[in-house]
Amino acid sequence: MLWVVYPYLAIVILIGGTVWRYRYDKFGWTTRSSQLYETSILRWGSPLFHFGVLFVLIGHVIGLLIPKSWTEAAGITEHMYHLMAVFIGTVAGLCTLIGITLLIARRRLTGPVFAATTKNDKAMYVVLTFVIVCGLWATVRANVSGGGYDYRETVSPWLRSLFTLQPDAALMAAVPATFQVHVLAAFALFAFWPFTRLVHAFSAPVGYLTRPYVVYRYRDSRPGLRPTRPGWDRTH
Repeated sequence: MLWVVYPYLAIVILIGGTVWRYRYDKFGWTTRSSQLYETSILRWGSPLFHFGVLFVLIGHVIGLLIPKSWTEAAGITEHMYHLMAVFIGTVAGLCTLIGITLLIARRRLTGPVFAATTKNDKAMYVVLTFVIVCGLWATVRANVSGGGYDYRETVSPWLRSLFTLQPDAALMAAVPATFQVHVLAAFALFAFWPFTRLVHAFSAPVGYLTRPYVVYRYRDSRPGLRPTRPGWDRTH
């Protein structure tokens, strides 16, 4: 149930929910930006969160989807990979955690931003923060304070087995509990994703490349097509 049925169910909801959202809620496909209400905290929190998530995503793609034999064939030893994963992953995770902490504090402490925050947003922040904390805790506990754990021997093959439609649940049996909780929370986030503002991650401003120019008109004292006249002058 946990390592076969639940992941497939989450993936189906992710794909089906995204298609449904795009088909029936295009006007709701938005981040509901609150930049007009506050910018000082947003200026720091947003880059920290988004760039942190980007590096975390790249690390997960390399660690989970690329087989260990491929990286070794490219000349990257297990020790080198471990050092890079722990250092870069920990720094990226901390940046992401600090960024989302600033964004949550901004939403709670800034009146207009808090007023624009829905129950859906609050639930999304809880799930997203839980996933980030679990991942960072698993990394620190296993690789910094512990003796290290090579998830590419268990979690990575299990995840790839899902995509090849040959799921091997036995690979997850001996995985540390911290990694198991992180994986389960991540799939819960995937299932929740299409119904939140997180769908903006699937968008790209491609239309900006072909849209027409925006025409700006001056509103200064320069003369226009005809001279101006006071409103009380009689017409002739």
